[in-house]
Amino acid sequence: MSIKFGTDGWRALMTEEFTESNVMLCAQAVSNYLLEQGSHQNGLIIGYDTRENSEIFAKAVAEVAASNEIPVVFCEGPTPTPVVSYNLTARDCAGGVIITASHNPKEWNGFKFRPGYGGSASPDIVAQIETHIEKLNNTISPNIMDFYHAQSIGIIEKIDASEPYMNHIASLVDLDGIRKAGLNVIVDSMHGAGCGYINELLRNGSTKIIEIRGDPNPSFPGMLQPEPIDQNLSELKTTVLENNGDVGLALDGDADRLGLVEDNGVYVSTLHTFALICKHLLENLGLKGTLVRSITMTNMIDQLGAIHGVSVVDTPVGFKHLGPVMMEEEALAAGEESGGYAFRGHIPERDGILSALFMLDMMVTTGKNPSELLEDLVHTVGPHYYKRIDIEFDPVDREKIRNILNDFQPQNISGLDVKKIDTRDGYRFILENKSWCLLRFSGTEPLLRIYAEANSDELVHSLLKSCQKLVSL
Repeated sequence: MSIKFGTDGWRALMTEEFTESNVMLCAQAVSNYLLEQGSHQNGLIIGYDTRENSEIFAKAVAEVAASNEIPVVFCEGPTPTPVVSYNLTARDCAGGVIITASHNPKEWNGFKFRPGYGGSASPDIVAQIETHIEKLNNTISPNIMDFYHAQSIGIIEKIDASEPYMNHIASLVDLDGIRKAGLNVIVDSMHGAGCGYINELLRNGSTKIIEIRGDPNPSFPGMLQPEPIDQNLSELKTTVLENNGDVGLALDGDADRLGLVEDNGVYVSTLHTFALICKHLLENLGLKGTLVRSITMTNMIDQLGAIHGVSVVDTPVGFKHLGPVMMEEEALAAGEESGGYAFRGHIPERDGILSALFMLDMMVTTGKNPSELLEDLVHTVGPHYYKRIDIEFDPVDREKIRNILNDFQPQNISGLDVKKIDTRDGYRFILENKSWCLLRFSGTEPLLRIYAEANSDELVHSLLKSCQKLVSL
């Protein structure tokens, strides 16, 4: 079979392609890559999420690495992706593997590889690993070292990765100020790897944390998938209202994404959330630096950059694109529409936990709740509305859809003139009045994603309808 890495690693259904043998094939390819780079003695850190069999898959990766005489640092218990990534950099490991399908439905699992810098693997590194997979031709050495034997001889070391991460986070955010603020915070951990983290970071103060769905559960009950988007956060919104919460914060399955709910129980788009955090960094904390955003992220970032005299760089979707630019520019922050945001002084990778803490820090610094902060944002950059819809399609129709989009050269969409067409990642139509719409294929599932941003909700829906009609089969 052909294993291809998408926007962030390889993901597949556990009932089909995501098998232990294929995971071991990926592990051998990563081992070969590290051996080829000559960095293998620095070791490989391995973590996993709360999904069914994730620990089994992670141990299989460890056994393959150990068989290649690569020292393994194995995270004990389900561990958030940003926690694994931070420990990777703190221990100067050669690389890291996280077994997680992030926000995908429960039937999926995934294999994320992190190079030594702790961020998503660049397209060049991904290509090298995929080449090693092809060379292996589905063949794995039968001499795989048993996990517990490898542990007994010291080639596998088990660690609790949470403490080094939490100590580092304390240097980036005023945790003591948040603890003493007397906030009423509702946290939805979505039964994922982030269970308990925010509660632990903010305990022993007047700020109260109510955590829901805070026990690891591979079935992710009550949601379509552990993705912190509006349709999956009904329980969080209700809990905020019932408990007079100041804010609702949701983490996805591996805690690298953030979902935000206002004090009035209304979901806040990921575009507005990132804009709020960037506004806090620039305006309240007085920080300076380039802002990096994906092409699916809001124009509000460009406006904030212009106001504060900092540059803005846009990239294709995925932190395999944003991360390298973030490092090159020594950027202040980077963000994408999926709810993943990264910050200077940390790892060049998404961190939902740190994003949540910056949101709380903004509330404490300004003395305002999210609904008031959003009013301030609108006053600064004007009204922005956004929506994304996902359309399932039969994989056999992919090329037909692609050909339709290739041939589509409109002068206007929904009455708005087309100023530019950007095809770096899908088909992005840049329109007048700072509006835009985009059609792109998901990197992991048979989905066509359609995005739109405009200055009115009606116009957003009109843009989405026009794009959806275009690809109706």
